[in-house]
Amino acid sequence: MRKPYALLLSLCWLLLGLAATPARAADNGSWSVHPVSARPYFLLSADPGQNIEDKVVVANKTAEPRTFRLYAADAYNTARDGGFAVRSPGERMRGVGAWARPARSRITVPGHRAVTVPFTLRVPADAEPGDHPGALVAIDERIEPGAGAVALGVRRAVGARVYLRVSGPALPALAVERVRVSHHQPLVPGLGDSTAVISYTLHNTGNVTLDPRVELGVRGLFGRTLLTRDLTGLPAELLPGQRVRLTAPWRNAPQLDWGKVTLTAHATGTRQSASVPFLALPWLVLTLAAAATVTGVTLLIRARRNRAPHRPAPAPGRTA
Repeated sequence: MRKPYALLLSLCWLLLGLAATPARAADNGSWSVHPVSARPYFLLSADPGQNIEDKVVVANKTAEPRTFRLYAADAYNTARDGGFAVRSPGERMRGVGAWARPARSRITVPGHRAVTVPFTLRVPADAEPGDHPGALVAIDERIEPGAGAVALGVRRAVGARVYLRVSGPALPALAVERVRVSHHQPLVPGLGDSTAVISYTLHNTGNVTLDPRVELGVRGLFGRTLLTRDLTGLPAELLPGQRVRLTAPWRNAPQLDWGKVTLTAHATGTRQSASVPFLALPWLVLTLAAAATVTGVTLLIRARRNRAPHRPAPAPGRTA
């Protein structure tokens, strides 16, 4: 009896931003997907209600023929690192994935050959203005066996990015949300390093793709500047409507201080800050001090009770 395969869809991308880069196709070494005319990705603009005709090329770099499923997909930012990813075929599409249709949904490409497939992108008349990112994806129909004790099948895919902008007002807007500070201090002050982790959410609340930058500023008691720096590890493209949860380490954080952490996020046409207070305390010392205070107060109350004058009990009254 054959072991059942669990299906894992692995989307393999060559990360290509909007900045000037060499014209290369999205490629996983076995096949590539790209627009005609040697463009690295589709950069399209349209009015609401307009139709766009274009062509996508699927090139087989192996010696054997390969059969692919070809479909259009919406793009999103991954929760882990904000990377560019696309929806799987079974997910609901609202933008490019719903509007673009290849002329053929299944193609067989001979070894060391390429097939060009026309597609039509129909922008609805009520389409919202702004950016609608997506991709044209070619999924290999073969399921390759995976590694590990559990039987796992891997189906690979490659997609050519589609950057569609629908005409209308462009509204860049970026929000910093859910800022948190967590401290990790040594048990005994001075014996070890004190660190903190600042977590926050970047939210693209506008309708255009942003290249965000974030500045971290920390002030302590009396307005002292404890830290100022630009954060790294940000997504190169934060797509409209997307949220990404990120963290930033703060090494050599103070072990005793009180102040404020401020994150300032900005991109072209937008800037916003969010702050959260922080309190750094050596908890062991604080606990011992609290225990000593409670003990001292208890002993003081007992001492006062012991010093209070003793009054004899009144004699019992006579009865008639």
